[in-house]
Amino acid sequence: MNKRFLVGLVLLAAAAGMIALWQFLPHPQPVQQITVHGYVGSEKVGLLRNPRVIKILRQRYGLTVDHTSMGSIEQVRTNTAGKDFLWPSNEIALEIYKESHPGKVKAETVFNSPIVLYSWEPVTEALIQQGIVEKAEGTYYVVDMPKLIDLIRSGKEWKDIGLPQLYGKVSVISTDPTKSNSGNMFYGLLANLLNNGQVADDQAVERLLPTIRAYYESLGYLEQGSGDLFKRFVRTGMGDKPLIAGYENQLVEFSLENEANREQILAQIRILYPRPTVWSSHPLIALTPNGEVLLKAMQDTDIQRIAWEQHGFRSGLVGIQNDPKILNVVGIPATVTSVMPLPRPSAMERLIQGLLQ
Repeated sequence: MNKRFLVGLVLLAAAAGMIALWQFLPHPQPVQQITVHGYVGSEKVGLLRNPRVIKILRQRYGLTVDHTSMGSIEQVRTNTAGKDFLWPSNEIALEIYKESHPGKVKAETVFNSPIVLYSWEPVTEALIQQGIVEKAEGTYYVVDMPKLIDLIRSGKEWKDIGLPQLYGKVSVISTDPTKSNSGNMFYGLLANLLNNGQVADDQAVERLLPTIRAYYESLGYLEQGSGDLFKRFVRTGMGDKPLIAGYENQLVEFSLENEANREQILAQIRILYPRPTVWSSHPLIALTPNGEVLLKAMQDTDIQRIAWEQHGFRSGLVGIQNDPKILNVVGIPATVTSVMPLPRPSAMERLIQGLLQ
């Protein structure tokens, strides 16, 4: 028997042994696939459409997410039959949901994003000249929010602050506060500022409602989704939307999604951080056991990293750091420290109802 034949027999026996051993080893079972259905704030749609997020959800957790965009306040008031989760954009919406659904509610704040103002280079420079905005360490801060509010309340026009090319009165455009979270939060901040910088309670909101309602009604039609407002802000330019309220993450996400025009976009737009501002928390509310799977999945460290690096959401979980240098977007601070609480849920609910009347 020649040597080559013996080697062949040995290799054949080894292969047969490996096959036999493999058959007896435990093998991971394929993850059972389920589809979860729910409502989300429009600002999180880009994250849920991210191919890497879709892959992680499918491979690690067996999840496909079927989502419908809806304003935060609408989410917690609408019929949720057949839904596995709600994903509004503030704690107020969560508290409203808890009040109408007594008992244990499973929810976790997985992301945070401060409310900011977005504007254009000429408008920002005019606000700097008015002493309303200052630039510190590459970041623009609205250091005199009361003065900005006074300009709005007194009916000053853009031409009065050195912007004759702009038509109309000085204003901050938000989404509709009766339907969308970013608008709701901005109006909560507005109530606090009109209350001499103190958190507005139920009585203060009642007293301030005529002033706030008059401003709300003066703006006409307002977008119902934060994403829609930001896209219109970018596409229609300074003449249509000189100054808007939105989420910090929106500029990060938009610039990354529009690489071809990235430099042009970032050269024109300014992100302004109000002092103080309010945090927009993003609590995911699980309505079913399948919703609880999604709640766990969104806390995955890789998803949290993608959420920051590609969509600008700061983590809501303890122990996860967010480094703005990774984003390559000028003007985003490492931390946001000048923050005040929103009015209590009862006061915010009264504010919403007062605007609807």
